[in-house]
Amino acid sequence: MEGGAYGAGKAGGAFDPHTLLRQPHTILRVVSWLFSIVVFGSIVNEGYLNSPSEGKEFCIYNRNPNACSYGVAVGVLAFLTCLLYLALDVYFPQISSVKDRKKAVLSDIGVSAFWAFLWFVGFCYLANQWQVSKPKDNPLNEGTDAARAAIAFSFFSIFTWISGVTWAPC
Repeated sequence: MEGGAYGAGKAGGAFDPHTLLRQPHTILRVVSWLFSIVVFGSIVNEGYLNSPSEGKEFCIYNRNPNACSYGVAVGVLAFLTCLLYLALDVYFPQISSVKDRKKAVLSDIGVSAFWAFLWFVGFCYLANQWQVSKPKDNPLNEGTDAARAAIAFSFFSIFTWISGVTWAPC
């Protein structure tokens, strides 16, 4: 790709999907997108248990519905953010204004840092709530693998979003 402003070639060039898919920030975005699916999918599918004695469901993370809600909300919003910035990655070579490219790159860096922080908070919160969960609340260990997967992929997401800050197209 020829040199241009903020990591892109000259504006108006033809769209090349191979070039797009080989860029590190695009790969990181796709990985972040997959990690967000794992986190919110794990919590939505197996993060809630039914208590036969109480007759209502509760969150697997220390019976704290806020922990499950936070994990799902961050996962879904990160999923949508990844889609938005993947669309920006596709559109980015068509942006002709240097000022607009600068705004796109700076927003990418800021949003990536913000999401790295949210994933860090989510990891700490879910891990803490999982640590203080009582074994008597889940004697059959239902959903424990999904709960651990959500915690692990929250941790991995921190690094994919931080890497997004350093690999922004500048």
